[in-house]
Amino acid sequence: MLSLRFNIAYFFALGCLLFISCENDLREIEKISAKTKISADTSKGVEIILSDSAVVKGKLIAPLLLDYKTSNPYSEMPAGLTVIFFDENQRENSRITADHGIRRKNEELVELRKNVVVVTDKGDIFKSEELFWDEKKKIFYSNQLVNITKPDGTSINGTQFVSDQNFNNPVINNATGSLATGDKLTY
Repeated sequence: MLSLRFNIAYFFALGCLLFISCENDLREIEKISAKTKISADTSKGVEIILSDSAVVKGKLIAPLLLDYKTSNPYSEMPAGLTVIFFDENQRENSRITADHGIRRKNEELVELRKNVVVVTDKGDIFKSEELFWDEKKKIFYSNQLVNITKPDGTSINGTQFVSDQNFNNPVINNATGSLATGDKLTY
């Protein structure tokens, strides 16, 4: 929303400048335009270790990380990302991948978009075109179509999703799907 307001204000100011000025000096317009660009710190081939009390909990891997230092700072991973989580024995127990990610620092919110896939420690596979992680509330949620496939073949589809950050208690709205048959049904 801020960027939309910024763009509207920018184009309005530029239009006024062109309308009032008697001559069109392109060099002057380029100078004004250059001052309004938002710069980003760029890192390539990023690997960030996530730890708690000196214990490695995960690793973020991204081919490109853009870090914007604005009044509302955020980091963007426009070329995709993978987050690998480890158990107490440093073995991988879950993984998240997405084609695009943004972490909004002030809001403590992570937004994953396009081909989001989560593989949990139980072997469940979550797929959607969006997934948010609210760091304060410690929940994942999505307002887009979701699909969860379990190792036994059970497949659940829904229109919205919310779960604790370990994917242990998922709630799927408007759920439909197919259940695996057999002598056990778990979830």
